[in-house]
Amino acid sequence: MTLTNPTNRFQTLTAGFLALAMAATVGTALGFQYIGGYLPCKLCLEQRVPYYIGVPVMILALISSAVKAPAVITRCLLLIGGLLMLWGLGLGVYHSGVEWGWWEGPTDCGALPPSNSSESLLDQLNAVIPPSCNVAAGRFLGLSFAGWNVIASAVLAVVAMRGALKR
Repeated sequence: MTLTNPTNRFQTLTAGFLALAMAATVGTALGFQYIGGYLPCKLCLEQRVPYYIGVPVMILALISSAVKAPAVITRCLLLIGGLLMLWGLGLGVYHSGVEWGWWEGPTDCGALPPSNSSESLLDQLNAVIPPSCNVAAGRFLGLSFAGWNVIASAVLAVVAMRGALKR
């Protein structure tokens, strides 16, 4: 595949990088959960949503650029990826603030769901209770997983926006 248009090549590389980086980021979170045993809280799970949506969108952007579709299509897909990462950035900042005690988190984070019978309550007590959103599962180089997500989301948002807006 020969790409003669430098803008098209840049968009292809950007979309490919973003697809891989988003997949690696959410894959790392899943690895910490399923291999490392770190249970995610409600806010942790919500922070994964932009990545779950973003990876397929970036794959579409990569395909769009590779088949030389009109540049506006690829640019719009990259812009959507950037907006998704800004959403993820906001979720990460909110969760980090909850962990640091700067503001209150959701009241249902880490709580058991309401029960209608004593039997289901006993079943719930034996079940795994998700961690509270205001307690970081761990800190690495001073940042929690939410803090690292802020950094990852910010970098990926900048890359996506640059890819969408570069002339």
